[in-house]
Formats: sequence, structure tokens, C-alpha cells
Amino acid sequence: MLGAISIILGATGLGLIPWPSAAGHATIMHLPAILGGIIEGPIVGLLIGLIFGVFSFIRATNPIFADPIIAVLPRLFIGIAAYYAYRSTKNFNQSTSLILAGAVGTIVNTAGVLTLAVIRGYLPLSAALAVAVTNGIPEIIVAAVFSLIIGKALINFQQNN
Repeated sequence: MLGAISIILGATGLGLIPWPSAAGHATIMHLPAILGGIIEGPIVGLLIGLIFGVFSFIRATNPIFADPIIAVLPRLFIGIAAYYAYRSTKNFNQSTSLILAGAVGTIVNTAGVLTLAVIRGYLPLSAALAVAVTNGIPEIIVAAVFSLIIGKALINFQQNN
């Protein structure tokens, strides 16, 4: 189901929100990878992240994402990081764990993309830091909120079926 949502977000462009920054958009396409990692584990999170990365590459409107290493590689780790963040803290408080997993998955995505963009010469460090603030912080907040809301609903659904 989350893989299908990721495909819809990527194929329709609904997962990329126009945003005034060097990246040109903010994304919610990482949310299915985060939720997949939390609910189904690191392999599912990796596969959904792969879908996200492939769509980022195919639909690239920015030279940064036309580079398959930048478009795909960091996205593979979103669901894995979210899974381990959730799993390592879920015994404390489920809500906090879901919020943390959403934030960690987003940080892995943003930091991975921006680090590779700097290393590969697409962005100067100052531009990457600006994108981290203008895109990263709002994306972390959105992912934390949606990971909590949707994550709780999916966990409850999974436990009742």
C-alpha cells in the first residue's frame, strides 16, 4: 500500500511541493518510506525509498536530481533509519518514537542529498546549509506530525487485523 502511495506521489508530482529555495521544491515523498520502515521494517522502508529515489531521478527538473547517486542513494536509507529510530525508542513512548522516527528519516534524506550535492560539486556549502534550513526544518516538522498521526492509525489497523 505505501509503495503504491509512493508511486502515485511520484507519478503525479503530488509528492513535490513548489518551495522557494535552491532545491525548488519541498517533498512529502519520503513519508511512505518512513512509514514503511516503521510499520513493515527496514527492507520495506528501503524498497519504498528506492521508489522515491527512482521517481526523483526520472522527474528531475534540477541537475542535482539528474545525478542518480544523489537522487537514489540517500533515499535508500530513509526507511532504514526511521525503523531503527522507532525500534530503539518504542518501549519508552509510542508517540515520541513515531515523531522521532519521522524526524530521523527526514534528516537522513535531507542531509544525505545535501552532503552528496556538495561533495559532487552541485552546491556550495552555503547553499546547502540554506536549503537545510528552508526545506529541512519544515520537512522535519511535517514528517514528525504525519508519522505520528498516520503511524498510530497504521499500527492500530495492523494490531486489529
